[in-house]
Amino acid sequence: MRETLKKRWFILALISTMFVGIVWAPKLAFIAAAVPRNAIVAAVLLAMALSLKIDAMWDTLRRPGPAILAVVVNLAVVPILGFAASRLLIDDLALGFIIVASVPCTLASAAVWTRMAGGNEAISLLVTMITNISCFLVTPAWVKLLAGQGDASVDFGKMVLKLLVLVVLPIVVAQLLRLIPAVGNWGTANKTGLGIFGQVSLLSIVFVGAVMCGQKLLAIDEGLATIWEQLALMVVLAAAVHFVAWWIGYGAAGILGMARAEQLAVAFAGSQKTLMVGLAVAMDYGGMAILPMLAYTVQQLVIDTILADRFRKNEQVEA
Repeated sequence: MRETLKKRWFILALISTMFVGIVWAPKLAFIAAAVPRNAIVAAVLLAMALSLKIDAMWDTLRRPGPAILAVVVNLAVVPILGFAASRLLIDDLALGFIIVASVPCTLASAAVWTRMAGGNEAISLLVTMITNISCFLVTPAWVKLLAGQGDASVDFGKMVLKLLVLVVLPIVVAQLLRLIPAVGNWGTANKTGLGIFGQVSLLSIVFVGAVMCGQKLLAIDEGLATIWEQLALMVVLAAAVHFVAWWIGYGAAGILGMARAEQLAVAFAGSQKTLMVGLAVAMDYGGMAILPMLAYTVQQLVIDTILADRFRKNEQVEA
């Protein structure tokens, strides 16, 4: 039990934070309002990028095929799947689902799960870097294209500027700081600590989003009773989109003759999405829009843990 809690504490904390924020939203609203969410987002992305050794990715550029395929899956295939799924959801949830599908690969967990499964971690790191650096254009473009026709609330320019400042700038600054030997060594040596800081800080953003969602539900007649079917459908769709995207990446890599380690990197990096960036965008559109991002994150953590365990065990049997 203790070992399970140690491994799964973040999922449990994420679900608990969502529950507390939604149920006690009116009483906790003043705390949520005081959280400097943009500053936290930038600080977390800076910390996460500070622990990434970009030089470990250069060898993958000699054979860029797997990384290119993973980027295509992440930034093109998943948005299309997400848009198709969003057509089954009501307005706020549909917009949230499109945002989920349009954000980049997560900075930390894609490489972790790829490594756990026996895949090529360097490919996942490269995909993470490419998708995050390009998200200031890709994410607003997809959201505007898929959800913004005739909708003045989707401000392309504002979203571009926000992602440049909150995502791209911290990552670039972190990598420049790593050029200083002492800072680079510190970032590598304290990777675990920086990861924990990122996760705890992320929970504070989840808390703010959950409170916003709780307030929105209170404004709906009968609250959850009127939309519980939509919420259940959203959870199923989140799992389906992630699972399908994972196998599209894995299968396409196999068809193209890539090694299994490369297939796994394409599958994990291609299908995973970052909660931090997703929340930063979704919270500009109201509390309900954050729910698909939260659902997708929980689903990818659970599904990818199962898949990573399965492939690791298969590799051990074959060995």
